[in-house]
Amino acid sequence: MEKTYYNRASAYRLAALRPKIDNISAEQGIQAAYNEILRTEVVLGLRKPTLAIYDHTGHIIGGGQKYGFTAAHALQDIFDVTLILNRKITHQDILEWYHLDLSTCKIKIIDIPFFRQFDSIHLDPGRVTRRTGNPFHIISKESGNYDFFINNSMNEKVYPLANVSSIIVHFPERRPKDFFYADHYTHVIYNSNYTAHWIEKKWKFSPHKHIYPPVDMAPDADEEKPAKENLILSVARFEEGGSKKQLEMVRTFIKLNRRFPRILNQWQLVLAGGSADENDYLKKIKEAIEKNDAKNIQLKINIPGDELKSLYKKSSLFWHLCGLDQTDPALVEHFGMTIVEAMQNRLVPIVFDGGGQREIVEHGTSGFRVSSSAQLLTFTLKLIREAKLREELSMHAFEKSKKFTREVFEKEVKDFFTAELEKYRSTDNGNS
Repeated sequence: MEKTYYNRASAYRLAALRPKIDNISAEQGIQAAYNEILRTEVVLGLRKPTLAIYDHTGHIIGGGQKYGFTAAHALQDIFDVTLILNRKITHQDILEWYHLDLSTCKIKIIDIPFFRQFDSIHLDPGRVTRRTGNPFHIISKESGNYDFFINNSMNEKVYPLANVSSIIVHFPERRPKDFFYADHYTHVIYNSNYTAHWIEKKWKFSPHKHIYPPVDMAPDADEEKPAKENLILSVARFEEGGSKKQLEMVRTFIKLNRRFPRILNQWQLVLAGGSADENDYLKKIKEAIEKNDAKNIQLKINIPGDELKSLYKKSSLFWHLCGLDQTDPALVEHFGMTIVEAMQNRLVPIVFDGGGQREIVEHGTSGFRVSSSAQLLTFTLKLIREAKLREELSMHAFEKSKKFTREVFEKEVKDFFTAELEKYRSTDNGNS
């Protein structure tokens, strides 16, 4: 009986809303009127609020993509979540790539015909100009079907039509010009203070909410700690432009081999990362290793996750030089998820002193930050020689890594969007 009364009351409220909807439609357009209907349905409890997460790079494995899918995992019990993608992936793919069960989320694939002409897995928004027209308008139109819309991969060319919209910016790659809509979102969420600085500098406005990326490479609590070995590990993609600086690492380690052979005979450098089949930069690295007969340097290309975890567990030091000798801020590490992965496994990080890496590694406390290959050599040698210092920094690195866990991330995401949902449900938010 209560349910019948509730439905009748709700129907009455919706019918009474008709004049207001007509006025909104006449003054602000059909989308605004439709948005008011959507919000009213949620206010009356007629359905679960809907939320869409869009990622034009969602079919590619990466840290930014993990950010969006983990947000979906955090929100799927609160919202009716739809994942909007441009290339086909499945729930099983997401489970295998990120260990996230998103089976309650819908997946909607929207093809963008403009990008069929390019032989590339990347749907590069940089190809879009006034001359080509904006192929992402199809996504903008779709965004208007949901109460909340999240644009996960800083694609500034998607205009948001939902009542509440958020764009997640991992770095502002392009300056505002053709079809720039990042400033039209309700919220701009950023992954690091470094990114926030460049949003203000390049896009000329301040972002709204800081949420660090989720990192979950820590061993299980009941898992026995393996003994650390004399291994220096680096984990990064072997990008053809060389932005991750693996060649500089190889050259530095070869110098260590030459200057301190007795010490380095006991240590190895392992470079792990993904690569395309044809990669000229990777060829240069292999040539440098072979030319110098550096048998204590190993390359681990496209290895499975279990093997990578094993490397983290047994390695002692971690190198990351992304940003070295760079003038383009986009090529400096925006955050540094693999650095945190290493710290979660008690490796001592030695990283480039720039970008988001400054927010992760406290120099002299949880690792070292360097501005040159020479400093990398110096601090590495110091840690090799001083086992007690290595153990002390390892402990502090592990403690610092707790700030960036998946649990922390999901709580921040839930708290933020739950608060926004409460505002949305409020009958005095200016629209009712």
